[in-house]
Amino acid sequence: MRTLIRNIRIFDGSGSTPYPGAVLVDGERIAEVAAGADALAGTSADLTIDGKGGTLMPGMVESHAHLTWGSSVEKIYHQFILPPEELEVAATRNARVLLDHGFTSAWSAGALGDGIEVRLAAAIARGETPGPRLVPSTLERSPEGAEGVETGDVFNGRGPDAMRSFMAYCKAQGVQSVKLVISGEDALKPGSSGDINYTDAEMQAAGEAAREQGLAIATHAYSPRAIRMAIDAGARIVYHASYADADALEAMVAAKGRTFYAPGCGVSVAALEASPPPHIDMSHMKASAAERMELEGKLVPALKARGVRILIGGDYGFPFNPNGRNARDLEHFVQYFGYTPAEALVAATRLGGELMGIDVGQVKPGYLADLLLVDGDPVQDVAILQDKDRLAMIMQGGALYKAPAAQAGA
Repeated sequence: MRTLIRNIRIFDGSGSTPYPGAVLVDGERIAEVAAGADALAGTSADLTIDGKGGTLMPGMVESHAHLTWGSSVEKIYHQFILPPEELEVAATRNARVLLDHGFTSAWSAGALGDGIEVRLAAAIARGETPGPRLVPSTLERSPEGAEGVETGDVFNGRGPDAMRSFMAYCKAQGVQSVKLVISGEDALKPGSSGDINYTDAEMQAAGEAAREQGLAIATHAYSPRAIRMAIDAGARIVYHASYADADALEAMVAAKGRTFYAPGCGVSVAALEASPPPHIDMSHMKASAAERMELEGKLVPALKARGVRILIGGDYGFPFNPNGRNARDLEHFVQYFGYTPAEALVAATRLGGELMGIDVGQVKPGYLADLLLVDGDPVQDVAILQDKDRLAMIMQGGALYKAPAAQAGA
């Protein structure tokens, strides 16, 4: 199947200024990208799509996905832990909701049920259910009771050997990224962000075993020591890092060639905006969010200036921060971190593709044809990506998940 998309402005994911042109898709990949109002005129194709002057851009990458955190823009759950069968239903729905909103790839930051994401990722890959290309995780592994709430499990106990066993278990289950909760969480247990949930020996064993098993490690790390432990273990991505000191910042810069960073501002902004009913006390969560946003307002620009690859993704899935609102992160990067809209788009596309480790995130010959046709110019107003009705086309691997209103045969 050859699809020609013409009469478009192309944002290719590199950060370059959008330009008029045309794109030819052959099978699941991009065959040609050409500039000019009449580019690829006369090219034979099975299907020609008139973009009507819209912006063609790469599909977005959610770099901090929690598909098993049940709430979405379509269904809000007022309890966090769901029965296993409902958890699977919610995760399947959330995968489709993310794709509906232009996220064609997702890196899991941990699940609330064992095995759900592995099954879901396989079903998506087989075309049985719609969703983003998914790097699946398992339960967020945090030592029992360390945060005062049941946010994870230890599976195989404590100590270096237990960490090695856990990594072997994850590999056998088909997990690709293992989430380790190294720091506490002030929003859940005030004053715990400085707590360290693992020993140095455990983290060293986790890193060694992950490399042996071919697994990535994703880390929840707020404090300076937790950040350094994550990096020393070879973490693929560090989340939050709000309380980084000068030494931790330098460690993140030194690891910028192999470690990504995602601040997770979406949940902080949503917590500050939330108006809970009187019987729900979010005061400590709001205080923590305000502090984190102030610190990250300095940290993120400093890391960006030093070349650290910073990604969107903001703990979506809470009732006050549901899945489907993920594109808000782009506007947050502009508003709170001083990004231009184009820079925020790069974080959501090219850099996210680099995290995924596959050919996505750019409009480039040879890359997978995961593409969005946007009614408007997100480089001028990145907030338009929050409106799924502005996505005139969603293509994944060359297949039209959402087709434009009008198409023309070759």
